[in-house]
Amino acid sequence: MSTPAAPAPAAASPQGTPVRGARFRYEGFEIDAAAGAVVCRYSLDGRAFTERVAVPGATGWDRPEVAAAARLVFLLAAVSYYKTGAPPVVDLGDTALTDRERDFLRAFYVEGLGEFAYRNGLDLSGLSFEGPRLEQPAPAAYSPAAGRPLIPFGGGIDSIVTVEMLTPRFPGAALFVLNRPGDRFDAIEQPAAVTGLPVLRAEREIDPDVLRSRELGFLNGHVPVTGVLSAVAVLCAVLHGRDAVVMSNEWSASVPTLEVHGRAVNHQWSKSAEFEQAFQGVLADAVGPGFAYFSALRDYSELWIARRFAELTAYHSTFRSCNRAFAIDRSRRWETWCGECDKCAFIDLVLAPFVPPAALAAVFGGREPLADDRLADRFRALVATLPDAKPWECVGDVNESRAALLLAAERPDRAGTPLLQALAAEVAALPGRPDDAALLRPLGSTPVPSPYGR
Repeated sequence: MSTPAAPAPAAASPQGTPVRGARFRYEGFEIDAAAGAVVCRYSLDGRAFTERVAVPGATGWDRPEVAAAARLVFLLAAVSYYKTGAPPVVDLGDTALTDRERDFLRAFYVEGLGEFAYRNGLDLSGLSFEGPRLEQPAPAAYSPAAGRPLIPFGGGIDSIVTVEMLTPRFPGAALFVLNRPGDRFDAIEQPAAVTGLPVLRAEREIDPDVLRSRELGFLNGHVPVTGVLSAVAVLCAVLHGRDAVVMSNEWSASVPTLEVHGRAVNHQWSKSAEFEQAFQGVLADAVGPGFAYFSALRDYSELWIARRFAELTAYHSTFRSCNRAFAIDRSRRWETWCGECDKCAFIDLVLAPFVPPAALAAVFGGREPLADDRLADRFRALVATLPDAKPWECVGDVNESRAALLLAAERPDRAGTPLLQALAAEVAALPGRPDDAALLRPLGSTPVPSPYGR
């Protein structure tokens, strides 16, 4: 089973010239304290969209820090509606922005929608934002008690490692989970239960027309959803008196998926250090310096994270990063690993140096990707022995994948894994070997706010 090469730029778009809208408009937002929700309103050429973001059980919606956080949700959630027509003009309506906010929002659209633009044959570099300018107001001066972080939790190895790094020092930590109203994903709930931490929840109700994009002729594609989740997590945190949102975005999230005419396109842009730093600045201006947003894993490779996760055997029977476990349509949602998608292949590959084959076979329910010769080209895409084929997925960079492959092949108990040995021989024949020792050490020294510094 091969992974298709990245699509050609606009001139060769299989769908022809995309039909774009003329103007996207921010209509406004309101806090419905009685319902415990933020209601966001947008429009595209007169077509109205409404989104609701609820935080069940939360109180104190009238506080200034809550209004500031709700405004950020309103600003960032808009990309899900902008993409329906991707017009050249974003009309901010009555929403005034500071210079920093305008620069940040423009980057969020242009860089965060980089994959969407590339795969739809669009150029968003000239995107114009029209609307009033806001002089920098005083922040909300939010001052919660320190040491009570909120950890967005997706049930994968990254967020599990973050939890296990933080909870010995900060037993007051809680998990954050964002779902559609009334929905739950077993792939999140089961490992969340293993943590023993309380779970604070939010519910995002996207306008139903967006879920009918193909039927209604809208443009479709990837949005920087981690940025939206980050804003909702901040809202949940301030409502519950938390002092930090601690993400689990690793070093390689900043590595582009590909470059087109000298321009980087990154599937994971809203997990990158660039997004994190820009969002930190906007948050400090809006909520105040007493609130922190950062990734606990920013200086670590996926290889380092996998080695740490390998020690956390209590989670091995419950975690699941397979994309098919997160299908919106419950009837299509898998209750096990599929064992053949890009995420399954990468997780298997990055854990293989540190987890015995029998244990990984059990994780994948007998469908371990490295045991399936049909997936050879899927692994070749991960280690870039196929041209221009890095998956549009949240997977590690080429050097991480190659290092994992070579380390796994050196395990005596992997001598009888033919696909692994064949792929390792291909990579070993390439010039230069990844520095796996360096990848198993911190790759930087990103500042971490007090009291969370190492």
